[in-house]
Amino acid sequence: MKTKKLINAGADAVDEMLQGVLAAHPRHLYAVGDMPRAIIARNGPRKGKVGLVIGGGSGHEPTFLGFVGKGLADAAAIGNVFASPPPDPIIACAKAVDGGVGVLFMYGNYAGDVMNFDMAAEMLALDEIEVRTVLTTDDVASAPADQKDKRRGVAGNVFIFKAAGAACDLLYSFDDVERAARHANARTYTMGVALSPCSLPQTLRPNFLIGEGEMEIGMGIHGEPGVAREPLRPADAVTDELMDSILREMKADRGDRVAVLVNSLGSTPMMELYIMMRRVKSRLDDAGLVIHTSLVGNYCTSLEMAGASITVMHLDDELQRLIDHPCDCAMFVR
Repeated sequence: MKTKKLINAGADAVDEMLQGVLAAHPRHLYAVGDMPRAIIARNGPRKGKVGLVIGGGSGHEPTFLGFVGKGLADAAAIGNVFASPPPDPIIACAKAVDGGVGVLFMYGNYAGDVMNFDMAAEMLALDEIEVRTVLTTDDVASAPADQKDKRRGVAGNVFIFKAAGAACDLLYSFDDVERAARHANARTYTMGVALSPCSLPQTLRPNFLIGEGEMEIGMGIHGEPGVAREPLRPADAVTDELMDSILREMKADRGDRVAVLVNSLGSTPMMELYIMMRRVKSRLDDAGLVIHTSLVGNYCTSLEMAGASITVMHLDDELQRLIDHPCDCAMFVR
């Protein structure tokens, strides 16, 4: 059975979305003239500042383009739905935000993204633009703790990009921006659950199957397999399962501070997210941890997938300053 979407032609969905984004947010965003998938912050890039370029496939909005603005990312390269952007828009982004002191690439750890961003970095080196890369790897479910470099980057991108963008905006050196970005990634943990599939605009058909009374723990944001297919349970039990994995790996001490995100994968409503947030707060209280920042809503989605993820960033003094640093983006303001 086909799904229903408010689109025109599936092949045009990404470009028409970007036209709508630019129409809605002209104060924050513009596109490079001949490269409509290179989205640039109007007030972010400047001389002497490390440029921050993020990017990846469409279908995860407001990730990535929603986090382009002053104090966060300077540019985002946009790919097709669930597909990496090709090198050309990545290169256009880097050239638009180059302040003369280097450009940092940040994106989730997916093979296509790695290949295309690396290719762009090699081409930029020919123009004497120094590029460094920090991959996000916050998805606890996608690989064991001793293989964290193989993990996927998911909703924790929000906090990791935020910390790196603040470091850039505060005019950290290139070395310190890279260090802060890696530090933020190392202290960020995400675990998710899927309840129903999404469907691609081109196919209008579910991209995986899940039983009526089932859930999948740890499913990826493109429908990658999780760690367990289980009967659907009440919200508190599901939240506990996600939090158990996060807290077990985070190894925080009582009194430590955290930033928390309860994120919808697309169709899960705010009511259900706040029910989960209530349980997250209870679990963190029991562990003696203090919530410094909390976000609830759609931050890293998977089209209309039903489900949610929980992200916890283990703060220290530097990360707290970076998370608190003001930013003004099209879809995210602090």
